[in-house]
Amino acid sequence: MMSPILDVSHLGIDFGGLQALDDFNIQVDAKEIVGLIGPNGAGKTTVFNLLTNVYKPSRGSISLTGQDTRGKSIHAVTQSGIARTFQNIRLFRDLSVIDNVKIALHNGMKYTMAEAILRLPRYWKQEKESTATALKLLDVFNMAHLANEPAGSLPYGSQRRLEIARALATNPRVLLLDEPAAGMNPSETQELMDTIHHIRDMFDIAIILIEHDMSLVMGICERILVLNYGLIIAQGTPEEVRNNPVVIEAYLGQQRGE
Repeated sequence: MMSPILDVSHLGIDFGGLQALDDFNIQVDAKEIVGLIGPNGAGKTTVFNLLTNVYKPSRGSISLTGQDTRGKSIHAVTQSGIARTFQNIRLFRDLSVIDNVKIALHNGMKYTMAEAILRLPRYWKQEKESTATALKLLDVFNMAHLANEPAGSLPYGSQRRLEIARALATNPRVLLLDEPAAGMNPSETQELMDTIHHIRDMFDIAIILIEHDMSLVMGICERILVLNYGLIIAQGTPEEVRNNPVVIEAYLGQQRGE
């Protein structure tokens, strides 16, 4: 048996006297797609903030490919192999589409500041390689033809795809998607589902997604965890979660037969 890519054990955080998340456990295998669902305020984005060290856990452990990530900076966690998108899109709106992706590639640049200022050969060589890599990532999302457009001028769905492309540029082992289908129409959502499967296979990454669109969650996730008031109340396959009476009552808000 291979070890999980991500191993989270008894994770919890308190804000003052409020217990926002408690005893959160998850093991994610390579190339697995896992859904995290629950009502608003259930603690889903808090989980992502803990996994990326935006928040420091009050208790529990987080292990990425066998390495403890606690105490690392957000930047170091990203370098270790966790990338994320956000519920509210965070792009450099005035920069071009390709520059938004290239920013995420700068961690791998080896040229010095002096080489960049003087435009020495190593600078030009690595910039050329960076541009080629960024274009390849954009092509995955059928956006290479938009490379020189301002990011802020893109339609909402395209901005969502650009944010995912930028996250992939950090070469993650685990990709966290926070409501990737928000604001998309049904056609765009279906295209996003196909794209998520494609990038999982193409980049050999595990994906955890938060999403309220149940058609996407049920159609793409191999396993689903349900949060309510900071606690996992159910987990299993989409079919098991769909038919779980606790989930029906707490999350779907309806009784059987309705």
